[in-house]
Amino acid sequence: MQHTEAYVNSHVSNGIATIEFYHPSSNSLPAIILKDLAHTITQMNELSHVRVIVLKSAGSKAFCAGASFDELMDVSNEEEGMQFFSGFAHVINAMRKSSKLIIARVQGKAVGGGVGIIAATDYAIAVEEASVKLSELAVGIGPFVVGPAVERKIGRACFSQLAIDATEWRTAHWAYTHGLYSEMYPDIAMVDKHVQLLAEKLAHSSPDAMAELKSIFWQGTENWDTLLAQRAAISGRLVLSEFTRNAINKFKAKTAKQ
Repeated sequence: MQHTEAYVNSHVSNGIATIEFYHPSSNSLPAIILKDLAHTITQMNELSHVRVIVLKSAGSKAFCAGASFDELMDVSNEEEGMQFFSGFAHVINAMRKSSKLIIARVQGKAVGGGVGIIAATDYAIAVEEASVKLSELAVGIGPFVVGPAVERKIGRACFSQLAIDATEWRTAHWAYTHGLYSEMYPDIAMVDKHVQLLAEKLAHSSPDAMAELKSIFWQGTENWDTLLAQRAAISGRLVLSEFTRNAINKFKAKTAKQ
């Protein structure tokens, strides 16, 4: 689905569905891209000839810069705030509910919601430069919506480290050591090779067995439709604070000078 320069595209080949998203601002995620991502993941899951899903972003730099600051600054009330952050909830829940295993192809750094999306995939293969950061607290919010996915993947202690130390990057090696990344390689060519190898293996595996495994992997998350909506409401309220408005404006001004 195209939206000016930004898009969500998908194609299926030999049982492998590849979903690619792009936004010119370091693959950030405005509401329309979040909506398209959730829809496309659900759509690919419903296709009987799809055995496995590969999720990737375009370009050679950032995997995902997280929430769109421009849209956050346009939020004028709690309902609008909740609706925006619910976009991340819908993407995570679409991945959670998919009976297909989802592989993340991570070619660069991930921030905030991007880390949450990686955590919600079932297997992530990353390049060595793919550092991660949960920056939400630094702008007065907090990783509330993506938190359950990140905590489920790397544990509460490591999640709390990322959430509290919101201005510092954790290396890809840190992410690999703590289970966010399943595999890590020195360059994107190696990442692509191993993503393809794994996807092909899974495309020839039993769909019923993989669906049962997926169900087991995600046990204990059955309440996430409600939980993530509640978390979106928290973020939607906090984004209206003067602290957050000032912090985002400072960040945007700093970025503009770079």
